[in-house]
Amino acid sequence: MTKRSTIPLAVGQVIQLDINGLTAAAEGVGRYEGFTVFAPGALPGDRVEAEVISLKPNYGRALPRRILQESKQRVAPLCPVYADCGACQLQHLDYSAQLEYKRQWVVDALERIGKLTDVTVHPTLPMAEPWRYRNKAQFPVGFATGRIVAGCYRQRTHEIVDIADCAIQHPLSARVLQVVKRLATTYGLSTYNEQTGKGFLRHVLVRVGFHTGEALAVLVTTDEPFAQGQQLAADLMREVPELVGVVRNINDRRTNVILGDKTVPLAGRDYLIDRLGGLKFRISAQSFYQVNPLQTEVLYQKALDYAALTGSETVIDAYCGIGTISLFLARKAQKVIGIEVVEAAISDARRNATLNDINSAEFIVGEAEKVMPRLYKDGLRPDVIVVDPPRAGCAEPLLESIVNMQPQRVVYVSCNPTTLARDLAYLSQRGFKVQEVQPVDMFPHTGHVECVVLMSRVEK
Repeated sequence: MTKRSTIPLAVGQVIQLDINGLTAAAEGVGRYEGFTVFAPGALPGDRVEAEVISLKPNYGRALPRRILQESKQRVAPLCPVYADCGACQLQHLDYSAQLEYKRQWVVDALERIGKLTDVTVHPTLPMAEPWRYRNKAQFPVGFATGRIVAGCYRQRTHEIVDIADCAIQHPLSARVLQVVKRLATTYGLSTYNEQTGKGFLRHVLVRVGFHTGEALAVLVTTDEPFAQGQQLAADLMREVPELVGVVRNINDRRTNVILGDKTVPLAGRDYLIDRLGGLKFRISAQSFYQVNPLQTEVLYQKALDYAALTGSETVIDAYCGIGTISLFLARKAQKVIGIEVVEAAISDARRNATLNDINSAEFIVGEAEKVMPRLYKDGLRPDVIVVDPPRAGCAEPLLESIVNMQPQRVVYVSCNPTTLARDLAYLSQRGFKVQEVQPVDMFPHTGHVECVVLMSRVEK
């Protein structure tokens, strides 16, 4: 008998499911005759009627058609397009339950992937007001029903849902979007079509400085001539006085990547200034900067606590971006070395160090997994290593360098519990012990969680 023949379901079949868990992608989990079925939008405690839409050897997926019994944790979502939009996954789950499930996702990843069963994972640190927290909005632009539309992608598609506002974005982002849509119509701009690769305006990106009130608008376009660009930008800044600049980013590739390599100022500055934890940061269109500034201060303070700096330490900050964590650390350390592969980010990091009169931080352009082995061969032995990698986690040569350098402490900041668990397992098997993990709710109402982890070297 083949494994396929043991699947008790067929595509198109309508079933009833009792939901008893959530996946890391925030889909409900149930079982049908012992077979695992994922149900997008369903919550633990729900009983749903659902239609099977796909099957794999070990699991299936079914779209709920009716809720037969509601979970006690189910709430009414705030957003009017929540059912269509793919940006949030958990607005229909009570916020306290979101925090609990995010902690559990971390625990499950550590145990299942990292085989780490004795780790202290603290309760997820919440936001006092978990709305309007994002300082960066990226709105796809298109054309439908005879007009320009922009907003978010419909779930599991690239069909644009036109929006007037977004409850997790700073209110200024939606204001900028509405003005851009109107001006784009006035100026007769065409919109990009993913299927044909034709058209001009692809995305509207807005960055907002929560503490300064400054904003930067980015018009992402193809490489067609834009003779009206400066006039449109001037009109936009006049209608939205908070804007300190409007830039054009050129992306002529047929790709889902939003930003291209070239950015051209149209009006005002090509950057904004924001403050974080008493420091000032220069943020340009392509800068990496945490999207939730209020929780970023919470996250970085925890990283600083775990680093336990006394003023005499040498610290490496791998994947340093524009130097945010580096400069937090540099106020307490003797020397901080930041490493980042994006040259523009390192330029911003150096400017930010100057902007804050910090002389104890230096920055190196390069891939951290290549720079770290070189620093080890040159004899560098840092007291503390901080890593804040992308979702893919740390490359093995970097982890190997950490082991070789033998720092007293490793502080790992992660946006992906899966790769975090993998990397912690590697280090745990090579002389380091996970002391504790602190989840931080950087992304309320979504299926994402940030963590900061303290590891200490085990004395032989």
